Amino acid sequence: MRGRFQALAWAVPFILGSLWSSSPAGQAPAARAPYTPPTTARGEPDLQGVWQTLNSAAWNIEDHEGATGVPAGKSVVEGGPLPYLPEGLAKRRENFAARKSADPEGKCWLPGVPRITYMPFPFQILQFERYIVINYEYLNTTRYIYMDGTPSPDPDVIDFFMGSSNGRWEGNTLVVDVTNSNDRTWFDRAGNHHSDAMRLVERYTPIGPDHIQYEVTVTDPKTFSRPWKMSMPLYRRVEPNAELLEYECFAYAEEDAEAAEAAGGVK
Repeated sequence: MRGRFQALAWAVPFILGSLWSSSPAGQAPAARAPYTPPTTARGEPDLQGVWQTLNSAAWNIEDHEGATGVPAGKSVVEGGPLPYLPEGLAKRRENFAARKSADPEGKCWLPGVPRITYMPFPFQILQFERYIVINYEYLNTTRYIYMDGTPSPDPDVIDFFMGSSNGRWEGNTLVVDVTNSNDRTWFDRAGNHHSDAMRLVERYTPIGPDHIQYEVTVTDPKTFSRPWKMSMPLYRRVEPNAELLEYECFAYAEEDAEAAEAAGGVK
């Protein structure tokens, strides 16, 4: 019996080698062909549906340990730590220390882009001729992405919590330029932040019938030494009754937040 096992152990490498060499030039099998999404009546890739992320970036977009009310998570930032300038890093540390009272989410302000995308709430994409609408369950927020070349306002004159969004198609990818963001939103509950000079480029690429690859490149010369990127999959909510429900935010005083956290709540 022992001899049979030894023979099998010797045979396995030869079998695997034969399978490997059966590919052209001894290479691995060809990669799966790119996904071709369904299209709308206008011929655009159809991204419509209810979507949601499954990560802990809302708590901290970088690697972080678990804590009371905070799930552990891996970084969604590509290329290493956030490239803060010294002043930006000092502000981040200040934000983290005061996060229970300073986090704009705790004040029930609009969370801004991109933060609202990876908060633990679903959102719905709807496509129309002139614009794409994203309805977010959080605070019943509605965002318009203009697809007809509508110019954004002068960012030196006016800004918004959710910025101003203009989109275009690059193949099957929806590319969105986001300008006119104010400096009163954070990236997460850990105090990662930006200035009013932030510019975003979002990319929504369907990679399967129920998955979109989301990428966002952040450029903010007042806060960071170089542009940087986050990426994560979006998952379609496939249950038959998937829909957005109502969510209203209630602002807490700092002492209320500490009591809620002690009781096992988020704040």
